Amino acid sequence: MEILRGATASNSRLKNVTKKVKTFVLDTNVLLHDPQSIYKFQDNNLAIPVEVLEELDGIKGEQSTERGRNARRVHRILQELLPDSRSMHEGVELPNGGTLSIIINPYLMDGGRSSPAMDRLRAILPDLTKKDNRIIAAALFVQEQSAPPAILVTKDVNVQLKARAVGLESEDYLNDKVPETDEEASYRELPLNIYELQRFCSEGVFDLGDEATKPLYLNEYVLLRSDEGKTMPARYYGEGMVRRLKLPDFVKAPGGIPIRARNLEQQFFMDGLLDESIHMLTCFGKAGTGKTLISVACALHQTMDEHSRYDGLSISRPVIALGKDIGFLPGTLEEKMKPWLQPYHDALEVLIPSKPAKEPQFAAKKVSKKFKNRDDPLSAPMNTAQGGHHGGHGHGSAAVVKPYERLLKSGLVEIEALAFIRGRSIARRFFILDEAQQLTPHEVKTVITRISEGSKIILIGDPAQIDNPYVDARSNGLVYCHNRMKGQALAAHVKLMKGERSKLAELAADLL
Repeated sequence: MEILRGATASNSRLKNVTKKVKTFVLDTNVLLHDPQSIYKFQDNNLAIPVEVLEELDGIKGEQSTERGRNARRVHRILQELLPDSRSMHEGVELPNGGTLSIIINPYLMDGGRSSPAMDRLRAILPDLTKKDNRIIAAALFVQEQSAPPAILVTKDVNVQLKARAVGLESEDYLNDKVPETDEEASYRELPLNIYELQRFCSEGVFDLGDEATKPLYLNEYVLLRSDEGKTMPARYYGEGMVRRLKLPDFVKAPGGIPIRARNLEQQFFMDGLLDESIHMLTCFGKAGTGKTLISVACALHQTMDEHSRYDGLSISRPVIALGKDIGFLPGTLEEKMKPWLQPYHDALEVLIPSKPAKEPQFAAKKVSKKFKNRDDPLSAPMNTAQGGHHGGHGHGSAAVVKPYERLLKSGLVEIEALAFIRGRSIARRFFILDEAQQLTPHEVKTVITRISEGSKIILIGDPAQIDNPYVDARSNGLVYCHNRMKGQALAAHVKLMKGERSKLAELAADLL
């Protein structure tokens, strides 16, 4: 059976092999998404259009971005696999048994030779100056010249649709997609009789046996229910044992308001946030379920405790995607990130409300008293450049400084830009990564591998709301991370279902 081994303008004939395999033509975005994808197609054959090399060449100069690093990584891999002109023209064997070829489409050379496939392409997609159309043309050439199925692999949905329009099979890169399953419930229910439930309530631990807990994974949250309708939340600790949640009556920052869990799933979430044995917590939840507010409340409750293991709270979220330059916004890093992190400013405003302005004479007395306590970031005064009145401008009321501005200035709360996180080692921090569903699996791995001993990372997001065109509900970094880390002793997962922001917000989230 014929299979693609290489093609040039002077030699477009394909060599014969006997394997019954497929030929996958890789788009640029697949290689940028996963540079190791070249090795992940088993014993099938890979074809990379020369236009892909040209696109990679234009991206490799992005020094501070993940795309630029991946482009350079792909170049190094191809340089190693294709060390000379002959291997480029004829193709090479891959370690997994397949082959790799660089494709130069002769139908786009010599004035544009004709073929049924190319005639169809020119009729449907006449603009062959576009790189996407030229990559589709290269895949059509492979389809014409090779007997096995030729499949264009791309993460660009529009390219997939255009390829199918011209009669070319196309699909997404599936290697890092989680298995397709039915809608996962937020928790499981386990039956107990009333006496067993009473024993669990009194002792805080109960042995359900290996058979009853066989479908559970380590650190999974469950609800124990008796036939009489009595319930008790618990967490599975392995070896058939479930334990009661360790929750305080409320959490609060000094000077702030108390926050309590308003439903069962929020109890699960707070337990994972407060348990020091859990170093990584993933949380799915639609808008209004309390992901942001509860995570910040539990973080401040721990980081502002004098006996805390954490030195502070770090917050970040993708700016469109990991590695995008945010230099077009003016100001300091905090000012650049402020539009993206406004939900956390709102949460801090709720948790530690601003106090009303005082009359000047009383404000002066309060300031003088505050100077005596410089260790408390919420009571430390701001200098005249940040607010208040000084010298000859001392008329009118004193300016009110928002609590989160003092937290930021003290360093207790830190803004992390994901574009600059590579190479860092984040020690003794409570790290919240919001909108993690917008990241690729490789980008999430980059963030998690920055977390040092004594730190904790929380990944939150809604897999149903994705703006990144190259990930979906099954391939985004948040879902992938949960799927791969599920059952590990250091990790836990929570799914929030019930909206608590308002009845209107809950209704809109469900119906709109």
